[in-house]
Amino acid sequence: MEYSNESTIASMYQNCYGERETYLTRARECSDLTIPMLIRDEGSTYSTDYPTPYQSVGARGVNHLASKLLLTLLPPNSPFFRLTIDDFDIENLVGPEQRGPVEEGLAKIERATLQMIEGEAYRVPVFEAIKHLIVTGNVLLYVPDEGQMRVFHLDRYVVKRDPMGNILYIITKESLNAKTLTEEARETLGLPAPAEDAPETPHKPYDLYTYICNKGNHWHIHQEIQNVPIPDSYGKYPKDKNPFIPLRFSRVDGESYGRGLVEEYLGDLRSLEALTQAIVEGSAAASKILFMVRPNGTTRINTLAKSPSGAIVQGDANDVSTLQLEKSQDFRIALDTITQIRDRLSFAFLLNSSVQRNAERVTAEEVRFMAQELESALGGVYSVLSQEFQLPLINILMDKLTKQKKMPKFPKGIVKPQVITGIEALGRGQDLNKLSQFLQFLSPLGPEAIMSNLNLDDYIDRLGASLGIDTSGLVKTPEQKQAEQQAQMEQQQQMMQQQMMQDVVKGATPGVVKGMADGMAQNPEMAQEMVNAMTQQ
Repeated sequence: MEYSNESTIASMYQNCYGERETYLTRARECSDLTIPMLIRDEGSTYSTDYPTPYQSVGARGVNHLASKLLLTLLPPNSPFFRLTIDDFDIENLVGPEQRGPVEEGLAKIERATLQMIEGEAYRVPVFEAIKHLIVTGNVLLYVPDEGQMRVFHLDRYVVKRDPMGNILYIITKESLNAKTLTEEARETLGLPAPAEDAPETPHKPYDLYTYICNKGNHWHIHQEIQNVPIPDSYGKYPKDKNPFIPLRFSRVDGESYGRGLVEEYLGDLRSLEALTQAIVEGSAAASKILFMVRPNGTTRINTLAKSPSGAIVQGDANDVSTLQLEKSQDFRIALDTITQIRDRLSFAFLLNSSVQRNAERVTAEEVRFMAQELESALGGVYSVLSQEFQLPLINILMDKLTKQKKMPKFPKGIVKPQVITGIEALGRGQDLNKLSQFLQFLSPLGPEAIMSNLNLDDYIDRLGASLGIDTSGLVKTPEQKQAEQQAQMEQQQQMMQQQMMQDVVKGATPGVVKGMADGMAQNPEMAQEMVNAMTQQ
């Protein structure tokens, strides 16, 4: 669907509303059984009171799985992607001896990207987005050139895909008031600039629509407010640099939206909610005890009610009986069923997983194990997110680094590096193991054979890249090593000259020694020539 003057963005948004409403209805039901405030009902405000589910397994499972996914997708202190360059390009453009410096340059880009993620606090919005993915199956991320990442919930955007799953266009909707409108938007609508000292009064909401369309190798974007296009909002991005990233937890061929994990276990959550509610309400009823007194008995009701514990009263014990709900057997059956359902949901949300240690720092090997666990337990969800989330995010961040001129320079003529995400990317630590094994296999040859055949400088560069550390200033450069060798040779030559002079002096007569000393003092160049001549002999 192409944008035209006859078709506004608002009308296109309404045309896609019906398709999205089906997914939104299921998303609200899934949210009600887990975290109700994730997807709010239409027309709700900040003062809306959402009921809390009777069971907490859903909320605990969503938060636990979201934390594990966050730790795997954006692990701290460990790169979650790899930059590679084809071996053919290295051998033909820079030579195989330059692989070490190239690997070091790629590692610098990885560290710069991780520093940007840490500095701009991407993990907070990403954690929110992951919870929406688990519950609703869909979320939209926006990574601006400046500022923090934004999260668009399913009720704030529509998306259209082709049968192959490729995005055709995205439309977002935001409700703004006059004070939050930009100067350009106010001029477009003909609104005056609000006074700074104006009192806080309710303002008319204005709907801002943003249209992102896929047109070949570029994404075209423009905005519209109150059916009026904003003139300066037109722009375009390269195909792999789109700041709007629509995510799906699991993809279904032919559908524009994804499905969440909660939807797959919706039956168990419904049953658990109903049984837990029955147990809670039944327990409240069973805990109520009533004392019944025979109407024609001798025991007086007022005397029994007002008497403290241990008092002596007049009456007949047979006149008093207790009334209590006897449903313990029914409760036991319900509790057994709840236990079975809770166990199934614990496996579904990985609540019983013990791969991750309770430690402040998680190693790269543990992150790799968690990724494999997520891949096997959740049906390839990590592979989907690595391609639809990690890869676009890295391309956007690398583009930001390029604009900020923070990208390290590669050897002249090198091609653009390739971004690799997923489980394969988490294996950078395996490069260190391979280097260690390679050196162990060479150890039987002896130190002399290793040093004569091994390029130590290249080995050190690759070792630093595998560890993910910056070796600048830590490892000596070739210029520094050459200068040290030159200084060492000069020092050795000077010591040899001194030793030879001492030998000459020992074998000469006192008069000759005095004459040589006077001559050297008057003509140092002659003295140096004498030393050189004796050295050549």
